[in-house]
Amino acid sequence: MYKKIKYTHIPELEECAFHFDHVKIYWNEQITLHEQKSWELSYIITGSGTRIIGDKIEPFSRNEVILIPPNIPHCWLFQELDADLDGKIENITLSFTGHFLDNCARTFPEMKSYINTIRNYEQAISFKGDNLVSLQKLLVAMTNQSKIEQISSFIQILYLMACSDDVNHVGKRIVEDKWTIRMKRIHLYIMNNYQNTITLDEMAKLVDMNKAAFCIFFKRMTGKSFISFLNEYRIEISCHMLLKTGLTVAEICYLSGFKDIPYFNRTFRRMKNCTPNDYRKMNQCG
Repeated sequence: MYKKIKYTHIPELEECAFHFDHVKIYWNEQITLHEQKSWELSYIITGSGTRIIGDKIEPFSRNEVILIPPNIPHCWLFQELDADLDGKIENITLSFTGHFLDNCARTFPEMKSYINTIRNYEQAISFKGDNLVSLQKLLVAMTNQSKIEQISSFIQILYLMACSDDVNHVGKRIVEDKWTIRMKRIHLYIMNNYQNTITLDEMAKLVDMNKAAFCIFFKRMTGKSFISFLNEYRIEISCHMLLKTGLTVAEICYLSGFKDIPYFNRTFRRMKNCTPNDYRKMNQCG
């Protein structure tokens, strides 16, 4: 269901610039895995799925606001099931350069300590609590503002980002040797194809290894067999669908890549210590 992912280099912003982008696009048209030298603040308004940020691959949901420092590869893979009625997702991206931050600090000395705090962020962070709500409101307000009005909102956003203690760390930059490059290719392939049958032979071919060498390599890198890792990923996807959709357990079984409902139920119970239906009941709000 996902289009193929390739690595993309994003053109850099002009010096002293920030770029505000509000899009409604089809769920499978989002930018592929990419990195850039600028900072990026992303607000997912509509849509959910799986994201890669640096060294982490995690499910995401609508309403996230995430700040990504420069030079951290990232992408969002959206699910068709959580798009709007037209099959579209909606998000806001605010990109800005380190040079722009420096100019803000020079122009507004009162901002210097806050700019320094932001500059010291080395990991991507997901905001929580009251500051998350305030960031959401400011970013939405910017969709109807002039460029001058957006500057005022942006300064408030800088302040909120610097003063946020209630955050989750959601990814950091990794040094890419040949082993981590291979693992990235494997992760991307799983994200693209988890709904289909995935064999050890095709995975070994993907990273130019024979099957026996691939199994040893994967166990050494993750501490798990490939099949165990794949099943864990599919179960996490199924958990997300149990909470975010009204699909039946049988439908979720097949959509998450399992071909046999009893096997899905046994695997789910082993990993989550409950049945899929019980998981849905225990974790849904209201």
